[in-house]
Amino acid sequence: MGLFRRSEKQRLAEKEARSRNHNSLETDRTPTSKDEAVHPSKQQIKRATRTRLVWAILTSFLLLVSVVFLILVEIGNTQKSQKVLTDIYFIKLDLSNIAPQSIPNAVLLNSIARTLGLHDFYQVGLWNFCEGYNGDGVTDCSSPETLYWFNPVEILVNELLSGATISLPTDVTNILNIIKVASAWMFGLFLSGACLTFLLIPILPLSVFSRLLTLPIALFTLLAAILTTVATVIATVMFIIMRNAFTSVTELNIGATLGTEMFAFMWIASATAILAALVQVGLCCCCASRRDVRLGKKKGSRKAWNEGEAEEKPRRRRGLLGRR
Repeated sequence: MGLFRRSEKQRLAEKEARSRNHNSLETDRTPTSKDEAVHPSKQQIKRATRTRLVWAILTSFLLLVSVVFLILVEIGNTQKSQKVLTDIYFIKLDLSNIAPQSIPNAVLLNSIARTLGLHDFYQVGLWNFCEGYNGDGVTDCSSPETLYWFNPVEILVNELLSGATISLPTDVTNILNIIKVASAWMFGLFLSGACLTFLLIPILPLSVFSRLLTLPIALFTLLAAILTTVATVIATVMFIIMRNAFTSVTELNIGATLGTEMFAFMWIASATAILAALVQVGLCCCCASRRDVRLGKKKGSRKAWNEGEAEEKPRRRRGLLGRR
């Protein structure tokens, strides 16, 4: 009985020793590619999400371009001393020959109008208007005003009639009210879009870390694009209608041209903001984020894992063949 108990104790001891050896081998074994997939290194995570990072940086660059052109829209036509700025305007009215040639003594009437204080041209910006003469260029600009709107009737009355009060037809009054409301909306939307776009530039690269974080970033980017685009559409429609209204008056010879630079800057800012918003919306569901790769939800770029396997192959070959 003593021998039997001793031999049974020896078998149990040997079994426990074998299990401990087996556990130590399992713990100390070399990680396989499956282990790396579950616990990727920082280099692999960065390499796997490089595509997403490139797109995120691209959206920041697009918004930077949008902000630059929005700033040009904001500061255009604000200083008479800067010719670069005076060339940026929404619309330019030419009143140098306001009396049509069909009227008797038209040349004399135009000279009298100029003597009374009527300038040859007036051009409208976002904050104010500027005036000048054809030979001298811009000679004066009004003080910048918040929610500025261009009132051509008021300017003509102040310069030709020395500020005398006149009664305007109801149709003209209604049109001026529409211009005032549309200009206020345009001003507010341009300023809000520029500020929001500027704030989003350093935030957009954060979308590389998580798709959940990308969702609010994409929504704010879309909002910035909407603000800028709606302001651009309002400005385009309003000033095209204004140009057609001035040139359609047969009793007066008023020329009206749209500012090419201003319209180009507006639409470039809108287009880049829309592209940035579309890319951010796409990042909500496409391209693996660093959180996805870390949790094993997505692998991202295959190059990150192929490079890891290429580094492992020489080690496995040396383990199988021994010394070279």
